[in-house]
This record gives sequence, C-alpha cells and structure tokens, in this order.
Amino acid sequence: MARIAVIGAGMGAMATAARLAVAGHRVTVYERGTTYGGAVGRFERNGFVFDTGPGLVHLPAVYRDLFVKTGKRPLEECAELVQVDPAVRHVLADGRAVTLPGGSHGGAAAVLDQAFGPGAGDRWSAVLGRARDAWDATRRPLLEEPLRPDWQVLGRDPYPALRGSGLLRRRPPTLAEVAARELGGDGLGELLTARVRAYGIDPATAPASAAVLPYMEQTFGSWYVRGGVRELATAVYERCLERKVGFEFGAGAEEVLVREGRAAGVLLAGGAVAEADLVVCGVDPRRLGAPSAPGAVPLRGPDAASRYTLFLALRGARPGDAAHRTLVHSPGSPLTVLRPDDAAIRPDADHEAVTVSAVCARGDVPDPQDLLDLAARTVPDLRERLLWWHARGPADVEAATGAVGGAVPAPALAGAGGRGLYPANSTALPGLYLAGGWAHPGGGLAHAGMTGALVAGLIVEGAEFRGSQ
Repeated sequence: MARIAVIGAGMGAMATAARLAVAGHRVTVYERGTTYGGAVGRFERNGFVFDTGPGLVHLPAVYRDLFVKTGKRPLEECAELVQVDPAVRHVLADGRAVTLPGGSHGGAAAVLDQAFGPGAGDRWSAVLGRARDAWDATRRPLLEEPLRPDWQVLGRDPYPALRGSGLLRRRPPTLAEVAARELGGDGLGELLTARVRAYGIDPATAPASAAVLPYMEQTFGSWYVRGGVRELATAVYERCLERKVGFEFGAGAEEVLVREGRAAGVLLAGGAVAEADLVVCGVDPRRLGAPSAPGAVPLRGPDAASRYTLFLALRGARPGDAAHRTLVHSPGSPLTVLRPDDAAIRPDADHEAVTVSAVCARGDVPDPQDLLDLAARTVPDLRERLLWWHARGPADVEAATGAVGGAVPAPALAGAGGRGLYPANSTALPGLYLAGGWAHPGGGLAHAGMTGALVAGLIVEGAEFRGSQ
C-alpha cells in the first residue's frame, strides 16, 4: 500500500483518487480552494442555481464505469442523468433556426433536408460517417490507452480523404475546409464548425478529425444531470469519501518534492510538507513546473481559450418548447445558451435560470451587453424578463481551477502534427503522474474522467498497462 498525494480536487483528480483507494492505496487530496469539483462548481443566488463549468455530460459511460469499479452503488443511484432531446438548436446569423434531434442520425438528416434542401442530410451524414471512421481509428489510443511512446503517429489526421479532392491529396485539410468543401455554404457547414468552436477549438486551424466531437455528441447523446452537473461532482466526491480518500482543503501545492530522483511528496502553501510515495498532479502542471522528457508532448496552455459566462435570472416560466441547448451563431465564437427544464435550479415555476457562455481569450473579454443581445435571439423578451445577471470571466476560472489565464482545455485530437495532444499521464520524474484535463486525453468531463482510469492503471499495473477494457 502506497501513500499517494493527489494535487487538486477536480473531476479527473477525484476519479483517480477513488480508483487508487479501491486498489488499496492510502490517498489524500490536497486542494487549494475550499471545495471539490474544480471547474465543476456552482453559483447560487435568490433561489437560482447555475453550473459554473460544463452544463452537459458527453460519454457518460466514463462515469458509469468509475462507479461500477469503485463501489456497489451505480452512477444512476448517485446522480440522475437525463438525455437532452432535441440535442441542439442552431440559430444562424440570418435568423434561421435549425433544431437537431438527439440520438437519431436519420432524424437529423431529415431536418437538414427541410432546412437546407434535398441532399443536405446526405452530405451531413457522409461527413459524420467519415468522422465515425476517425473515431474508430483513434478511440482507444486517444481515450482508453496511455499515450503511446511513438505518439507522433497520432499526428497524422485519421479523417478519410474525400475521393477526387485535390485539396485532400495535397495536404490534410482543416475542419473549416472540410465544412466548406463537403457541406457547402448556406449555413450547413456552420452547423459543423459552430459545434467545434464551442469546445474552444478554431476550425480554421483544427484538423479534420475535430469532426469526431459532433459525431460523438450525435451518436452517444448529450446528458443533463438533474440539479446541475455539480451534482455529478458531489457524487464523485462522496464516492471518494466512501473509499476513505482524505481531503485537505485550503492546502495549495507549491511544488513537488524530489528525493533520490523521484517524487516524494508535496510542499504546501505555508511551508507544510505532505510526504508521499507517489504524487498525482490533477491541476494545470505549468503551475508546478512538471518536467517533460526529451521528445515528449509539450505542456499545453498558451493557446487554450477560456470562457466568459453570464448567469441570467428571469421572471416568467420557461416555455415548454424551449430547447435545452442553443448555439447562437456569430462572427466569432457561437454563444451557448442553456435552458434546463429543472425545478431544482429555480426558485419556483414562475422563474427561469438561463446560462449563456462564449469562448474567449484572457485579454479579449466580450461585452456582456453584446452577449445579452445574442441571447435575446433565442430567448424571447429576454430584456423584459431579466431580473439580474452575474458574470464569470477568465480570472474567475483561474481562481477556481488554478489554470493559467483561466484556460479551459479541449479534448485531445489526432492530426495537425500532434498539436492537439496532451502530455502523457506518466512523466519524466519517476513517481509523478498527471491527471485531469491538462493531461492525456485532454479536457471535457469524459476525457478528464478517463485520466482516472489511465493513471490508476499505470500505478497499479505498472508500465505494462495497456489501457482500460
């Protein structure tokens, strides 16, 4: 049994802690803040409740597996997940609205034929079919296995070349080029690029394999946690407590201690030392200067975008035909509008809690009035209904998560020469491991949660660990 210090109480860190504890290790989590969850926080005011981080869960199987492997009670007994349908409503720049159903490829194709003309659905299905091929080629190495030593092979884009395309023969295309060539104009291509922009990924520079993100959503669905996604964080935290994981809040890590060439504990703020046999860094590793081996995937961060979010308290009931998620298209990042039908997040049936958010850089914070104007394109009478709003910007994200500049990591992607990859879960320093969204396989609830399985596998089974089954 090893003493293991986990830095940070984010979702990936807690998923790691729970798996290591059930394997018999003595695990203590050191969190600089006053609560668990990292980016998955909560803002409450006057009976309104808002998620401060992700508002939806994709690939819930990651957390179902976590609960199966760490205790008797399955996820469904600890948090209520509801599949969102329709999956997403798009409001295009010209005002047209396109609502795509959840979990139905044929239903989506029929909607697109009606919105963009005959054949649009087939073109969309063909793109997502090629995205499925990319998903099948990279699902295990990008999600279920430790980063391979020859990670450079993942720098090749697995998105299949479109036959007869000189562009694709000349060089791998960007996602924006795929959207333009394979989906055409009149807004259809924007449905693809807007979905990817919402992850903080620029389609103009992203590899075509980024199409796996909308494919993943359409195939596996988008899920809401009743009471807000914060309830999922609470369920994971309580599972950790069941497994006797210790938590020390207000205990920020200053550096990883090294003795005899390996990690030996954590130096905490104020000078206290937490001795450990192994250390798991579940926060932005740039904070701690985590070492990189020669030729390894470099630490990510400078190019990662942040989020600017407005929490809106509205008078009046939520309309029955309101979509849970709407993407309002704009010249920059699309505005994501979340309108959950959930009595637990509003004071009563005569009010509505709405969250709007946009991708932004730390030094390029949007004008909240502009965001309210965009949101009004999908929330009728928004200004008249608005009781109050509260803003949360990159500085708030940095304060909650410790990520430099409030950056929010996107999921790992194959292609683009490996620029979309994250550092391996094992590091150049023996005994130090990386978990959470800043390590392989990257950001997002599902991907960060998978780091728990990968780090636990590497620690329990050693270097021969080849991935989860």
